[in-house]
Amino acid sequence: ADLHQKEAALVCSSCFVANEAALSLFGKLLDNPVIISDAANHASMIEGIRHAKCEKRIFKHDDMEDLERILQEVGPDRPKVVAFESVYSMSGTIGNLKQICALSKKYNAYTFCDEVHAVGMYGQRGAGVLEREGLLGECDVISGTLGKAFGVFGGYIAGSKQFVDCVRSFAPGFIFTTAVPPVVAAGALAAVRHLKGSPVERQLQQLRAKQLKALLTAHGLPVMENPSHIVPVTVGDPVKCKALTDALLFKHQIYLQPINYPTVPRGTERIRITPGPLHSEQDLVRLGKAIAEEWQLLELPQVDTAVATAAMVQVADLYEAQVWAAEAQ
Repeated sequence: ADLHQKEAALVCSSCFVANEAALSLFGKLLDNPVIISDAANHASMIEGIRHAKCEKRIFKHDDMEDLERILQEVGPDRPKVVAFESVYSMSGTIGNLKQICALSKKYNAYTFCDEVHAVGMYGQRGAGVLEREGLLGECDVISGTLGKAFGVFGGYIAGSKQFVDCVRSFAPGFIFTTAVPPVVAAGALAAVRHLKGSPVERQLQQLRAKQLKALLTAHGLPVMENPSHIVPVTVGDPVKCKALTDALLFKHQIYLQPINYPTVPRGTERIRITPGPLHSEQDLVRLGKAIAEEWQLLELPQVDTAVATAAMVQVADLYEAQVWAAEAQ
């Protein structure tokens, strides 16, 4: 609660459970509500909205004109919730949080933001993109994970005392399951406290992401551009996507997940990489070489030579001289 500057928070067994439990309750707590959801929202949010058993409207991903059109159609008096994410995990895009919060306030809508792929990694104290943008006070309910940046498992919501108490009292996903073990809770608390005071890990992860994007592009790989720490690389073929990750695992001892339908639309299959602050530059170089080798063997499409050459210059600027000298050889 302190991390997100909210009155209260509630820990669940996972953030899937936290999202489902919180969003499903809006249908029970509000009188004839409508939930307005970003088209790219996570499956856990979609399940929560389904279980709310109320009207739902979907706006085009991060399209503020479409969101405002729906808000106008619903009207200012009907209860409504705008549900969105900060960092979208499959593309690495970051939502227009400032405008979403402003439109929600203008049309008298509650706001629910999933910060799962941002907590610990963005903001002055690691509270996420809302904190970085100075918007913590503009969002009603925030969900996050104790996995990923915080290194254990579990999920949580943070909001008003009344809303959190309603989730505690009425959400089956919270009530009818086992709480996280004390050792996990202690580990999570230690991680949150550490990252609230240490920006070093956040800064280093951003550098590693920037380095990896440049390196993979220099190898001719089609990295999907985005402003976040997530590095998606388009494959565009489900069979070759699985073949690529199998080769990386069994030949190079590197584990990456193939991202295929239904997680992403057909034709947009990809691998997704999230470099961490503990990965070294040598780790990135080894990864880049392995992916590039298997990419060529599978005859996958590559970026224009001019793009790769420009990225090569950026790589030389981003990496330590001795590391890049070894890679250039």
